[in-house]
Amino acid sequence: MSKVRLTGYILVADEDLSAVKQALPLHRNLTLAESGCVSFEVLPDNKNPNKYNVDEVFTDQMAFEVHQARVKQSAWGRLTVNVTRHYQMSDTE
Repeated sequence: MSKVRLTGYILVADEDLSAVKQALPLHRNLTLAESGCVSFEVLPDNKNPNKYNVDEVFTDQMAFEVHQARVKQSAWGRLTVNVTRHYQMSDTE
């Protein structure tokens, strides 16, 4: 069974940046606590303060879908509803 990897970045509007920075540690901890999460990184970009680079790995498609469902119902999901997402998904061993 292949792992699912999501890579890319998010762009956060100036007016949401402070709240996103504050909420990110809890979002990261909750995601890493999910049974299907292998790794999860959302890191500020070195050149653009509104850009966060994303790299997530889940054990399989089902684990990724469970994560997505949780996030949609979470405070993070509500907070980042206007964030622009640029992602690519791939299968990895």
